[in-house]
Amino acid sequence: MSSLCKNVTILGATGSIGVNTLDVIARHPDAYAVFALTANRNVELLRQQVLEHQPVYAVLQDEAAARTLREQLAAEPVTTEVLCGIEALQDVARATEVDYVMAAIVGAAGLLPTLAAVNAGKRVLLANKEALVMTGKLFMQAVADAGAELLPIDSEHNAIYQCLPAANTAQKTRAGVNRIILTASGGPFRTVDMEQLAEVTPAQACAHPNWAMGAKISVDSATMMNKGLELIEACWLFDTTQDNVDILIHPQSIVHSLVEYSDGSMLAQMGNPDMRTPIAYGLGWPERIASGVASLDLASIGRLEFEPLDPARFPCVRLAEEAMAAGGTATATLNAANEIAVAAFLAGRISYLAIAEVVDRVMQSCTVRPADSVAIVLEEDQQARQLAEQAISASAEPRAILS
Repeated sequence: MSSLCKNVTILGATGSIGVNTLDVIARHPDAYAVFALTANRNVELLRQQVLEHQPVYAVLQDEAAARTLREQLAAEPVTTEVLCGIEALQDVARATEVDYVMAAIVGAAGLLPTLAAVNAGKRVLLANKEALVMTGKLFMQAVADAGAELLPIDSEHNAIYQCLPAANTAQKTRAGVNRIILTASGGPFRTVDMEQLAEVTPAQACAHPNWAMGAKISVDSATMMNKGLELIEACWLFDTTQDNVDILIHPQSIVHSLVEYSDGSMLAQMGNPDMRTPIAYGLGWPERIASGVASLDLASIGRLEFEPLDPARFPCVRLAEEAMAAGGTATATLNAANEIAVAAFLAGRISYLAIAEVVDRVMQSCTVRPADSVAIVLEEDQQARQLAEQAISASAEPRAILS
């Protein structure tokens, strides 16, 4: 192993980002070593990953799952130590031996371990957009205070990062940047008749036309809440306001986002819809490394299409815009209510259209507080989750909002 080999902790190793990160790392065995792999309760896949990549630690949030993995590995030729719980997640994120942390735990559950990596001054490859959505200014201040390296892994934010001047990502006005344009595929329901949306099933919502993702993120893509969260994330990452961030529907998912400059130039980052590209960018930065992604064949694609966002079809975008405008804890409320509503939809408790209604009701019910500490943010997160559950339980079918 080279002395220049970087130790990597992957938070959320069994999700799609984690799996793709391991694929890229395996292509560069002399450059990267896996220090720790974490998961919620997917014992079988984590076991396979441990056997293949031989990490120092494997961490499960679920205690019973950790016990099962520990028993299974006892009969295997590995020295990996199995840990359990939120403190263990934070420990493997901030461990002295770790150079890079892939933050890929979905949802608010990823906040504390991601912040642990930030506070320890690691290179943080941020795929968990919710951590930044929830804590915003606190998160970015922690990055600055600790001297951490923050590289966005969401395909859209990674594209923007690549299109901004390297030394001026937080100084756009001086760099001549006019606006940031986030592209969105439009998901599986971009052209579906509006009246049919009330009957959408979880399986249909998870069938994204371009990307292979987990259930929660797939539903967020269908409702376009993910694009609303990405708008909030972009404002914090690139030190701008939502007035300077536009959303453009691009069904092919080839142009991952764009930056417009004051001289009329518009720079776009393009590539096949494969998360290994931004993952490889984050691991290799400032160099470029092989990702395993096939070359983009524009001639075979033939045409790239763009169209404006339909706010009536995607009300979650408006809710995200309102949360960002309200500031403080509003974005944490938005995220928490959405997580509960999406889980309820996936469980068959509410309809697809009711997701936005539940989020709207919770946002209307919560008082916005200054997000002065992580503790305050987490308090509001819990309150919003309780209110969302109450809204779901109070009505078998909350009124769907379409505007």
